[in-house]
This record gives sequence, structure tokens and C-alpha cells, in this order.
Amino acid sequence: MWSEFKKFAFKGNVIDMAVGVIIGGAFGKIVTSLVNDLIMPIIGILVGKVNFTDLKIVLSEAEMNAAGEIVKAETAITYGNFLQTVVDFLLVAISIFVFVRIMNKTKKKEEPAPEPPKGPTTEELLAEIRDLLAEKK
Repeated sequence: MWSEFKKFAFKGNVIDMAVGVIIGGAFGKIVTSLVNDLIMPIIGILVGKVNFTDLKIVLSEAEMNAAGEIVKAETAITYGNFLQTVVDFLLVAISIFVFVRIMNKTKKKEEPAPEPPKGPTTEELLAEIRDLLAEKK
């Protein structure tokens, strides 16, 4: 059982997949930072100095006591965070699409075209026809 597990766990494909997952997680963090720290502030300025993380629909206000401490937290639909997550997803999806497309193009260039199956030559076909005609006589 241990040897089967070692064969499975240390196969090239499993290791490659693990590396891909780790790099994908790091790439996701980079894209999230790109969206949150660069793209959304620029979009916010372009649409009227809006901070998307502040966009929300308050369902119930926060309740505070006399000392100013929050007794009950605010309930809100934070659609600004949702918009940022959608932009984040779109950038990741586009990046992966472009990467896979480039990889497929380079694979096609590297792999030689399959050779068509070889059939009999014209001379071999004519000889076979001649032999069949000779048998019928």
C-alpha cells in the first residue's frame, strides 16, 4: 500500500498539479491586489470619486449604547465588495484564458503534424487487380 501511495503522490502529474495550485494561489493574490489597489480606485475616480468598498445598502443601522460602543452591528448588503470580486474574477479568467491559448499555440507548433497512413502504391494496386482478373479466367 505504501509503495502504491508513493507511486501516486510522487508522479510527475501530481507534483505538477501541486505546483500549479500553489502558483495559482499566489497569482490570485496578485490579481486581487491589482484589482483592489490599482484598478478599482481608478474606476472609482472615473465614475465620480466613488470608493467601491463603501458602496452598500444598509438594512439595519448599528445600535450603540450611551458610551458609544456598538451593541448591535450594522446589517448591510455590500455590493461594492461584490463588484470588486467580479472584476477580480474577470481578470483571473482572462489571464488564464490568454495563458492557455498561448500554451496551446506553442504546443501545436512543437508537435509535428501526424503522418497520414500509408496505403498501397499505384503499382501494387494494379498488380492486385491483374491478379484478381487472372483468377476469374
